[in-house]
Amino acid sequence: MTDLSQLVKAYDIRGVVPDQLDEPLAELFGAAFATVTEADAIVIGHDMRPSSPGLSRAFARGAASLGADVTEIGLCSTDELYFASGALGLPGAMFTASHNPAQYNGIKLCRKGAAPVGQDTGLADLRALVEQWQESGDRPQEAATPGRITQRDVLTDYAAHLLSLVDLTAIRPLKVVVDAGNGMGGHTVPTVFAGLPLDLVPLYFELDGTFPNHEANPLDPKNLVDLQARVRETGADLGLAFDGDADRCFVVDERGEPVSPSAITALVAARELAKHPGSVVIHNLITSWSVPEVVKEHGGTPVRTRVGHSFIKQEMARTGAVFGGEHSAHYYFRDFWNADTGMLAALHVLAALGGQPGTLSALVAEYDRYAASGEINSTVHDQAASSAAVRAAFADAEGIEVDELDGLTIAAPDWWFNVRASNTEPLLRLNVEARDPATMTRIRDQALAIIRA
Repeated sequence: MTDLSQLVKAYDIRGVVPDQLDEPLAELFGAAFATVTEADAIVIGHDMRPSSPGLSRAFARGAASLGADVTEIGLCSTDELYFASGALGLPGAMFTASHNPAQYNGIKLCRKGAAPVGQDTGLADLRALVEQWQESGDRPQEAATPGRITQRDVLTDYAAHLLSLVDLTAIRPLKVVVDAGNGMGGHTVPTVFAGLPLDLVPLYFELDGTFPNHEANPLDPKNLVDLQARVRETGADLGLAFDGDADRCFVVDERGEPVSPSAITALVAARELAKHPGSVVIHNLITSWSVPEVVKEHGGTPVRTRVGHSFIKQEMARTGAVFGGEHSAHYYFRDFWNADTGMLAALHVLAALGGQPGTLSALVAEYDRYAASGEINSTVHDQAASSAAVRAAFADAEGIEVDELDGLTIAAPDWWFNVRASNTEPLLRLNVEARDPATMTRIRDQALAIIRA
């Protein structure tokens, strides 16, 4: 019997196939999802991993056995599934392991309107119900009339909705390299970009869940190398890289240099505030100082949150925020049911760049104001002890502010850093930012020396 404590994570279900996640277990999760949401209909999609169609269909059988009608949208990106959940008003399940290696798969879940399902909003209940069925050996009681399973293609509707939110009709022609990493960007980009004044240079658009060229994880710099090289070779105006399920988008400029997700957050925030003056913009506590600065400069109200999509989406709903951004290149939009869509962020970047004559590097310079370390992971034996040692070394100095909204944040007038424990691995994650590179390097090295002692 699978240990569900290893499979059910903080925000989703994810594990190795078939050792931790197989079709019989997916069927139980489908039945549990129908039970917990009390839904009479749900929508399901899946990515290009070899195990995804079978797992997705098993989940559909489980939900249908309890009487829920199932709409299968088939191959899709995660944000396309969120679109379907929002547009159809149905709870949704997306079979993907995002950027994880090929042997993994998982399930991202949402309630109708793409509302998040996390530990406190349904995942814990799902796990408990499946564990109960596993331990008792009893199957859930089937409905007298099973639900119907039907298919529906929503890709063109998804593209039309995104393009209704960003005006690209008047932009100058742009050459853009897109690295889909053999993931779902290869499925969505051709439809979304069709008819736009873009010279598209596709890279790894073939759907292949074995990831033969590189991992579909653009957060790791080694996975951007091919994109950077192609941008330089072709003289492109910019490059875009999508992760495996294409809900995150990373940007490189015309020099092939990565653009910080914080700079993209600030750029999109400024554009959304121009359309919706005085609105709230959400940013997690690891985004750059530049994000709340830009939000205030454009008349908005910045709200700082914990890291993680369920926290961001909850704050989006609570505050009515127009937009939210994270350091990991997740971008959330009120006009997209508060859900994250890297594609919509990419369209904003294209519109901003194509609406003026300059380069992307010049455009984003206004939003990239400080020196940042990026996220640095360290394996530690005792996360709490390492964090306490960092606090003891820094917290008592004059002018230091300490908060524990999410991990440990230490801030001084000229720098700040955050240390957070991983939810799933024995890691501490360090992010440092300072007003100049020398200060950033000094603080980064001091903190790492303590963490890795």
